[in-house]
Amino acid sequence: QVQLVESGGGLVQTGGSLTLSCTASGNILNENTMGWDRQAPGKLSEEVGTISSRGTTTYEASVKGRFTLSRDNTRNTAYLHMTNLKAEDTGLYYCKFSDRRVGATWGQGTQVTVSP
Repeated sequence: QVQLVESGGGLVQTGGSLTLSCTASGNILNENTMGWDRQAPGKLSEEVGTISSRGTTTYEASVKGRFTLSRDNTRNTAYLHMTNLKAEDTGLYYCKFSDRRVGATWGQGTQVTVSP
C-alpha cells in the first residue's frame, strides 16, 4: 500500500503564490510518477500535472508557465509551486502517485482558494 501525506494550500489573493507538497511512503518503487489532480466546485476533476521520478513533467494547458512541479526522490516528495494564481485555480487539489506495482493512489486533498 501507498500512503500520501499532503501539505500546503490555503487562501491566497489573485496573483499570489502557493506551494503544495506530497510525500509518499509505503511499498513504492523507485520508478514512479507523482502529480496533482484538482476539482473545482461544480466541475469534473482534471489533471494539473505530473512528474516522473526521472523529472519528466506534464502540465495542463491552463497552468503552463504558472505552475512548476519538482520532486526530491530521496524523500519521495513532490512539490507543486503555483504562481500568478487565478480565481479559476480554486479547488480541491489531490496528490496522486502511481508505479508499475500499484495503480493510481490519491491523497486526502487540500483546498486552494484564490480570492479576487
